[in-house]
Amino acid sequence: MELLGREDEIIKISRDVLKHEAESISNLKDNIGEEFLQALEIILSSKGRVIFSGIGKSGYIAQKAASTLTSIGIPSGYLHPAEGFHGDLGIVTKGDVMVAVSNSGETREIIELLPPLKRIGVPVIAITGNKNSTLARRADVHLFIGYVRESDPDNLIPTASALTTLAMLDAMTVALMRLRNFNKEDYAFIHPSGMLGRRLTLKVVDLLSGDATNPRIPMTASFREALAAITRYMLGGVSIVDEEEKLCGIITDGDVRRLMERWQGTVEELMNTAVSEIMTKTPTVIFENELASKALELMENHKPRPIFLLPVVNAEGKPIGMIHLHDLVQAGFKTSLDEIDH
Repeated sequence: MELLGREDEIIKISRDVLKHEAESISNLKDNIGEEFLQALEIILSSKGRVIFSGIGKSGYIAQKAASTLTSIGIPSGYLHPAEGFHGDLGIVTKGDVMVAVSNSGETREIIELLPPLKRIGVPVIAITGNKNSTLARRADVHLFIGYVRESDPDNLIPTASALTTLAMLDAMTVALMRLRNFNKEDYAFIHPSGMLGRRLTLKVVDLLSGDATNPRIPMTASFREALAAITRYMLGGVSIVDEEEKLCGIITDGDVRRLMERWQGTVEELMNTAVSEIMTKTPTVIFENELASKALELMENHKPRPIFLLPVVNAEGKPIGMIHLHDLVQAGFKTSLDEIDH
């Protein structure tokens, strides 16, 4: 084993890398000032897109930044600087903003892009680690990440500088979110299939399937009829309604087990008992237009024990369905409940 006898050395090296990179990011805060604000102003006042460009490791960072800005509602894209001279420069139009990423600030492909960008009338925001570089001097705004030493012993591999550049772009992203009052509801709208999107947009009614998820019997029905309904619908319970079709109780699988454990009469007497005598009265319910996440919260936090089934009612208090914990799990929600009962 090559690590044999060098474990302590390797652990120290790795910890030193993390410490160095954390310090590099921490030092970046001193470079957040007037030019940072100017860059934000340019992006906010733009009528077009934010185009990022970089090559090598800087290119990957630029692509990530473009994707992140797009995810918060700022149309963005990535231009490979070398491909820009072979037709791809056509994606850049007047009204756009260019964010050029180069640690040295002397990347030839990016420097050569500056004249055509100027002719188009596109402002350039440069992010470099060299204040005196060509890119820094010729850009409209220069964001300086600091003279960052890389994490390897020979100062060769873009490590700390790449991470610091990414942190600068993250700072820009969060600042733009705050300036545009971008909130979690906006994020959910752009990410409707993501977990956050589901938590903020999916409603209880979206999980129902009409009568197929709405077992109900009148309060004059017998326990035998309740069992038949529970078996037929396979949801684990049945709603009990009064003369006005309003919910007045519920019987679940758990209720059935507990009732049979304590029943002192004959089986026939139990089967003929009216559900009004044995149902759970005033059960926990949820309204149809409530968020599905609220249903999960009610189930998990129900006292004295969590529950797995919720009657769904309309504004008149009439049941329109039942939502099961399994429905929420299938919709992508995670639950902390291991054993569930009503």
